[in-house]
Amino acid sequence: MFNDSSSRIVERLREWIAAAPPGARLPSTRSLVADYQASPVTVQKALRTLSAQGLIESRPGVGTFVRAVRTARPADYGWQTAALRSPQAPLRPVATAMRPAANDVIAFHSGYPDRELLPERLVRAALSRAARGDAVWSRPPAAGQPELQSWFAHELRSSTPAGVAPPTPSDVIVLPGSQSGLSSVFRALAGSGQPLLLESPTYWGAILAAAQAGVHAVPVPSGPEGPDPEELDRAFAETGARLFYAQPNYANPTGAQWPTRVAEQVLDVVRAHGAFLVEDDWAHDFGITTTASPVAARDDSGHVVYLRSLTKSVSPGIRVAAVVARGPARERILADRGAESMYVSGVLQAAALDVVTQPAWQTHLRGLRHQLRARRDLLVGSLREHAPQAHVEHMPSGGLNLWARLPDGTDLEQLTRDCEAAGVVIAAGTEWFPAEATGPYIRLNYAGPNPGAFSDGARILGQSLDRNSR
Repeated sequence: MFNDSSSRIVERLREWIAAAPPGARLPSTRSLVADYQASPVTVQKALRTLSAQGLIESRPGVGTFVRAVRTARPADYGWQTAALRSPQAPLRPVATAMRPAANDVIAFHSGYPDRELLPERLVRAALSRAARGDAVWSRPPAAGQPELQSWFAHELRSSTPAGVAPPTPSDVIVLPGSQSGLSSVFRALAGSGQPLLLESPTYWGAILAAAQAGVHAVPVPSGPEGPDPEELDRAFAETGARLFYAQPNYANPTGAQWPTRVAEQVLDVVRAHGAFLVEDDWAHDFGITTTASPVAARDDSGHVVYLRSLTKSVSPGIRVAAVVARGPARERILADRGAESMYVSGVLQAAALDVVTQPAWQTHLRGLRHQLRARRDLLVGSLREHAPQAHVEHMPSGGLNLWARLPDGTDLEQLTRDCEAAGVVIAAGTEWFPAEATGPYIRLNYAGPNPGAFSDGARILGQSLDRNSR
């Protein structure tokens, strides 16, 4: 009839297919060649396009047919409502800190350090060696590989003062990340329906773990130097709680670090109430102007349950952490871990141990200290210049984050939307409060990608705050 390209043949056949019933047979290739006066190659190309679009199907030796499209019946999951009943804990959305972000945005929201701050060369070499070793084929002990247990115990022992019995490797339980450890500690040592004291504000993951464990979260106000020991004593007395979760070193989100006197007073309060301090030392490797000093190093009577993670400092892909606990508390936590995950991948344990025992690991940590300081100071300076409305009340001496107070009356939801529309992702501070927020805050990560964009990000934040206050 006339010369035609494969795209024109596709369009004409789509019209024919739309009018044909499912299962109708298309004209043969020879007929199509004649009808469209096109080459067999052009016709075959058009048929392949239609097949890829799911409009036709070829049956070898039979012909080509209009695909019979079955109308999908909408899935009905209504029966699950009756089967599941109401959830034991309110379902929370994924935390802002866990949200992925496109490469072209300025990401202040993440809770992880940028890739360039990680020991990538050490990790690659360690994983390669672990893959060639026996850890690939063997099941490690439930409490962890003995060599890794020894390393965690030695790390805590190095901070132990004279006269205090240091922890032993048998006190250590290796975990697949500290988040799972928090869940086990809350379930094993508190139990559903029991009170749990938490610093406020505090790590959003601890709030989530508490909710899922069914414990009753009781906030204890905490500032740049930690909680007021008298307030903590009153909270223990009023609630009958036996657990207090805290981050004495570079707390998330505030960056607070407890002075020695506060750590000793808190430990005295915990001992007086026959309770446990759950110490989350997640940022042990992220000191800037100070060094982390674990409260657990001062305790040898089993009152401190100590969590130490390598996930953020080694690699997010190597989720390895440990809990150090003594006495019956350790046995209860180990029993919970056995029911939850049986054991931690031996390959990941071997790789983590390989990284932290290399001489280059200490060299990396020294360099990391300088890098974090430069990034922190750059973001603080950018905020002072472009967004003075975001007031950083406390200059953190370590960690990954700044905790900024915003003007009263700030609409945080609108602010986060405005910033994101302009290419900046921030985390509203409400996620870090176990109860009502005490004011409008945001958490900003200075360890995230592209520090060269910090100034632009602060400028956009300042402009968004100006619009928000009108």
